[in-house]
Amino acid sequence: MAIQPINLLLVEDNEGDIVLLTEALSDAKIVHKIDIARDGAEAINLLNRLAKTNSDDLPDLILLDINLPKKNGYEVIPSLKENSALGKIPLIIFTTSSSELDIIKAKNLEAYCYIIKPIEIEEYVKVVSKIVEFWLSTLKLPNEERNGKR
Repeated sequence: MAIQPINLLLVEDNEGDIVLLTEALSDAKIVHKIDIARDGAEAINLLNRLAKTNSDDLPDLILLDINLPKKNGYEVIPSLKENSALGKIPLIIFTTSSSELDIIKAKNLEAYCYIIKPIEIEEYVKVVSKIVEFWLSTLKLPNEERNGKR
């Protein structure tokens, strides 16, 4: 099944993880445009600006780390849910934390899902590829729920 080009927002402060995710997308031959926000406040500002200007530029998928400067991932989620266009974008917690409390908190804030970043590079590439394939190719949502672009 072919994956359409995607517009991805990665909210991540760790440069190593940014490079790894970008390489994983390229290795998986996933055509993409990626925006990077290095803290929670930057992510909220970027998304609010995009929502006001052109919904075609909104991401198809958001990968959000929990431990971020300025505003952590848990502070980002409610800010997005308040905006009707932004709240419909699939938001995946993608973090190194395997804490049960973090997983419960993400669920309570209605993150679409919680994925723990693999440590091994080969597994990391596989997981990123599967995330994109599932959320943008396999999973079927009504257009207005898929990403708020229509």
